[in-house]
Amino acid sequence: MTMYGRGARGAAAYYETHVTSRSPLELVVLLYDGATRHLGQAADAIRRGDLVAKREGMSRGIAIVNELHNTLDMEAGGEVAHRLDGLYAYMLGRLVEANVNNDAGPVDEAVRLLGILREGWAEIASSSSAAA
Repeated sequence: MTMYGRGARGAAAYYETHVTSRSPLELVVLLYDGATRHLGQAADAIRRGDLVAKREGMSRGIAIVNELHNTLDMEAGGEVAHRLDGLYAYMLGRLVEANVNNDAGPVDEAVRLLGILREGWAEIASSSSAAA
């Protein structure tokens, strides 16, 4: 076994513990962090003309936004879930447009919207953990 293999396994174990020890609200914040990171990388790749990095970032970012969208509980979430449903659908449409047109503008817009949502969820998560 190489040192690299041991280090990679240790990093994976640390990350798994980091994720599994989080509350559901904190996990939502982590999803927003991942989406904004990957989509930000995609926007940068579009500007550089790096199609491989663009594809990777768009694919991962869209997958996370899809996950956030697909896990909405429309009954329990009420009006908030319905508004998020529309917002996620809008963002996904803009990301598809950005991908087809190789345009960073719609990706930047999605990143900005995700950042606003992330801040709201982070505040809810911290309020919730403070109350516990």
